[in-house]
Amino acid sequence: MICSILQPNLMAKTGFLPTLMFLLLFSTFRAILSWNSPNITTDESTLLALKSHISHDPHNLLATNWSTCTSVCNWIGVTCGSRHHRVTALDLSSMDLTGTIPSQLGNLSFLVSLNIRHNSFHGSLPSELTNLHRLRYLNFGNNSFGGEIPSWFGYLAELESLLLYMNDFTGVIPSTFDNLSKLETLSMHNNNLKGHLSSGIFDNLSKLQRLDLSENHISGRIPKTLFNCKELNFLSLYSNLLDGSIPTEIGNLTQLQILYLHNNNLK
Repeated sequence: MICSILQPNLMAKTGFLPTLMFLLLFSTFRAILSWNSPNITTDESTLLALKSHISHDPHNLLATNWSTCTSVCNWIGVTCGSRHHRVTALDLSSMDLTGTIPSQLGNLSFLVSLNIRHNSFHGSLPSELTNLHRLRYLNFGNNSFGGEIPSWFGYLAELESLLLYMNDFTGVIPSTFDNLSKLETLSMHNNNLKGHLSSGIFDNLSKLQRLDLSENHISGRIPKTLFNCKELNFLSLYSNLLDGSIPTEIGNLTQLQILYLHNNNLK
């Protein structure tokens, strides 16, 4: 090494040793910082973790295409942003995939759109998905997810569309949904939801345009606060166990074009 060639007194006189040590420390610090900072390599390992959770890929779409031999930005279903070169959209819809969602998916920190509709994903949803702070569009429709709807959905503050229709979700709609002030579309039809609709859910959903909770087991009265969502143009609550009278406040929905309330116990 160059340090062994130079005499100690020469290094001291020329200031070479401090300079060399600074360069070594700077290089080490930069390597550690790069290793700890999420980048496209993080996104690649995240998607490979998802691939490992796919138990059935009948068309070999991911098996043959998601390979480290090519850039992750060229993988099927993957879109990268032009500015940061990170994964911004993942669309695996209608690929006949069967599998589960790994916790690593929460590492796609630049993800704006996530669409895995019309597959056979199952199991529970990992709470690490709350790390997807930029997420605006989430479509898990027509899969086999079960259990209660996670309350942490309410912490995805940028969400504009949340589609969970045709799954096996149970329980009530979490009260945390009132945090989704940018939400425009909420679709949870054809699940096993029960209980009453909390009036607080709709307090802050002023931008809501489409609401579909049909074909569940939701009971009780329609909360009057729902009719504060004056941007609604589509409202579907049919085939539930709703009772009582239809609130006169429904007249506040001046943008409403489609309304389905049949197959309930409404007066």
